Amino acid sequence: MCMRKRLSLLLAGWLSLTAWADIGPQLDSFNQAERQQDLVARANDFFRQLYEEQFIDTLLIYKAATPADTLREQVWYWAAEYCYDQQRFDQAVDYGLKALPLFQKGNDRTGESDCLNILAISNIRLSNYGAAIDYAKQCYRLDEASGDADRISASLNSLAGIYMSAHQPAEAEQYVLKGLQKAAEAGLDSRRAVLLGMASEVYHALVDDEKALDYAEQSYELEKQLGHHHKALLRQAQKASALIGLERFEQAEQVLRTIIPLFRDASDIHSLGISLNKMGMVQLSLNHEQEGVPYFREAAGLFAQMGDMSNEMHSRKGLYECLWKSQPDSARMELERFNLLKDSLYTIASAESLARYNAEFGNDWLQQENAAERSAKRSVMLTAIVVICLLLAFSLIVWLIMRRRHLRQTSINQQLSDNIEELREKYKELSVRYDNAIVTNADGNQRKDLSETDSLWLEKVVEVINDHLLNGQVDAESVASQLNMSLFQFRQRLTALTDETPQSFIGIIRMRRARYLLDNRPELNISEVGQLCAYNDTPNFTRAFKKMFGLTPTQYLEKQRKP
Repeated sequence: MCMRKRLSLLLAGWLSLTAWADIGPQLDSFNQAERQQDLVARANDFFRQLYEEQFIDTLLIYKAATPADTLREQVWYWAAEYCYDQQRFDQAVDYGLKALPLFQKGNDRTGESDCLNILAISNIRLSNYGAAIDYAKQCYRLDEASGDADRISASLNSLAGIYMSAHQPAEAEQYVLKGLQKAAEAGLDSRRAVLLGMASEVYHALVDDEKALDYAEQSYELEKQLGHHHKALLRQAQKASALIGLERFEQAEQVLRTIIPLFRDASDIHSLGISLNKMGMVQLSLNHEQEGVPYFREAAGLFAQMGDMSNEMHSRKGLYECLWKSQPDSARMELERFNLLKDSLYTIASAESLARYNAEFGNDWLQQENAAERSAKRSVMLTAIVVICLLLAFSLIVWLIMRRRHLRQTSINQQLSDNIEELREKYKELSVRYDNAIVTNADGNQRKDLSETDSLWLEKVVEVINDHLLNGQVDAESVASQLNMSLFQFRQRLTALTDETPQSFIGIIRMRRARYLLDNRPELNISEVGQLCAYNDTPNFTRAFKKMFGLTPTQYLEKQRKP
């Protein structure tokens, strides 16, 4: 028996709330039964009671050999259905959670889908949208796999209802239209009537009330043809919403005055509360604030009793607006209640859960709603990739330039190293400067000639300095270390022989080398000459050269080129 079709088993009249007092003890008795024969007897008693209450039109009788798990899954499932229709949504969830693992254990996909559906719609009524969307997702996947158009369209209607409850009508629209298409293709008039009603609610929320009114009237006519008198009342309530949206308040009021007593007689508390809210809105719109108060107040009490925070929030807002002019203190109290409900609702409700659901759902037509977001993310990623590629290309160019410069400098250094003997041959040119510095002092007086040992030592100093220059850096400490002398000993001996400090003497060698390169290496530019003399900064090289020779390197070259 397809349990999703329970709507066709319900009578036009609805059960009174007092009926629960008769069903509750039977469920308690079933829950306490341990022996197989007791389980069967209590289960049959339960279904007999449902039949007598006219909740089902077929009496279910189970035999003694019926497995205990089958008995439990059926009793708990129908208890959930019964509680839902009695608008005891928290108890519907409790019984649904008992039945679900039993359906899953027995691999009953149809029963599992029905159980997931009742859990989804019960959680909607409790404003637990995160749980509702999870159950609806599982239900839809099972129904889609079954290929049953009725079940698929029912799941789509549930999904649309969840989005509507979460105040996202634009998302609900695609679900309800897809469901209408499925129902129409399969000729499912009963399901199509329900979806037309949902479409009316969707377009009312989208402020397209002409379309909302059209869908409500189509649904109303179809429900009447099918003999669904109570559902026809629901469509009238949806029609009233569209009329309010179109500011046809007198017509809306007339419709609501007709259906409110009928909902009250049928003990359809939820529909009654919604209609009361609508009547309050009509009175408020007609500037009949005091007439609106009792409607909003009764609705608020009903929704508080059911735990329906979303609709209670609308009642409190209506009370605030109706009372503001005449009873500001009472109005402020209603506003505080409204804000508390809003905060609680959006703590429980979950835009995050709905977004996660869309991301996980595998159907292309569902994923289209995230297309814009994905496109934006792709654009950001593409931009990042382009920037990274440009940075890598720039880094590669810089590396190639530096490598080329390094290779060129290495080549030049190698050439200089190969010609070190030539530099040493040119020592005679340098020795002139040293001889003058040594044999004459600052007064121009002659000094004694150098001994052969001192001359050889100075030659060694020049050689060490030139070796260090080939490595790009030179200082007194490194020269002294290579000569196996302390810095003090090196400075003392060099100053005694040349009247120059180590730093000054090194500077002379660097400048003599620079002049040699300018004279003999025309392929080198000024910067490269400076680097080969251990000057990494061209301006410093230029200042040192001018201080030594009175001319900049460029001026020196120009002078040398003149005939």
